[in-house]
Amino acid sequence: MPEHTMTPSLPGTPPIATPPAPPIDFLEYWKTDCREIKTFRGHSHGVWAVAFSPDGLTLASGGAERLVRMWDIETGRLLRSLRGHTNDIRAIVFTPDGLTLATASEDRTIRLWNPKTGEPTKLLFTRYDHNVCSLSLSPDGLMLARGSHNKDIKIWEVTTGTELMTLLGKDQYDHHWSVCVAFSPDGIHLASGTDIGKIKLWEVLPSGEEKVLHDGHWQRDADDSTETRGYFIEDDGGFQKPMDYWIGAMIFTPDGKTLITGSRDKTIKFFEMPKLIEKKSLNGHTAWVRTLAISPDGKVLASAGDDNTIKFWDIAAGRHFKTVKGHTAGVRQITFSPDGKRLASASWDRTIKLWEGGAEPTE
Repeated sequence: MPEHTMTPSLPGTPPIATPPAPPIDFLEYWKTDCREIKTFRGHSHGVWAVAFSPDGLTLASGGAERLVRMWDIETGRLLRSLRGHTNDIRAIVFTPDGLTLATASEDRTIRLWNPKTGEPTKLLFTRYDHNVCSLSLSPDGLMLARGSHNKDIKIWEVTTGTELMTLLGKDQYDHHWSVCVAFSPDGIHLASGTDIGKIKLWEVLPSGEEKVLHDGHWQRDADDSTETRGYFIEDDGGFQKPMDYWIGAMIFTPDGKTLITGSRDKTIKFFEMPKLIEKKSLNGHTAWVRTLAISPDGKVLASAGDDNTIKFWDIAAGRHFKTVKGHTAGVRQITFSPDGKRLASASWDRTIKLWEGGAEPTE
């Protein structure tokens, strides 16, 4: 958008500059309203992930049907479907320049695509990989980190597809999965969350070192002080011991001063950087908190999860101010549009919904 527009004036006099529109206060904007303006239908199975293109014109979504679907936001039309993954698509991110789309899947791979043409450009995987369930891009869009059902975290260079580094914790006996990753806004740190609810903070470059290990959401059980994941029961198709504190989502505030996490324990926690000092714990969700999003001005936190609701919070006050119910099954991802005026939500009910705040247009 231009900084300011020039208003034509009387002949022979210089044009008058009109001041730029004041920035939006997103706390007021989302407090005013949150209405559903569009539903995107077409997925045949639950949707895990949704992302806005940087220009705010396109949505990409993916889930259990293994196709990446690209949507025109204004018309709601399906633009194209990208085929390649052979299992659930769990995470989707656009690079800041909009030229690359990265998708991660339980088929153990990350695929890079040209979002304009739908052409696949690169396939990222390593020999011992497991289900990939989280992606985070460095702010400059040059590095891509993945969290998976594995203890290590891998970081690739996006342009070349080269594997840059593997982050491994200091405790060699810790085999818990690094299921969630998030780059800090300055790109210096990466936060990761584990299946048992612990949080690690890493220095990405130059050292790749684990700087802080925090218990995060994990709590010692009176009956069981071990940190074992329990045994996998083939017949049952699950773990003998449920992972009650599994980290569902993590996100940094735009100023990089706070890391916010959501967990299977139904809470949202605020940690002060860089020491990860716990500052707040927010309660309100009645099931696993799967996803978090923050408005561009850092004032509003949106959260959603398996209780089918999207909740809005005032970050400074740590106070809940709105709940919206539109989905009929768990919400697996929410994300703000680049301009912060809209929110997209992907749900296990097979739909993606688009929400808008502010006063309703009076046309």
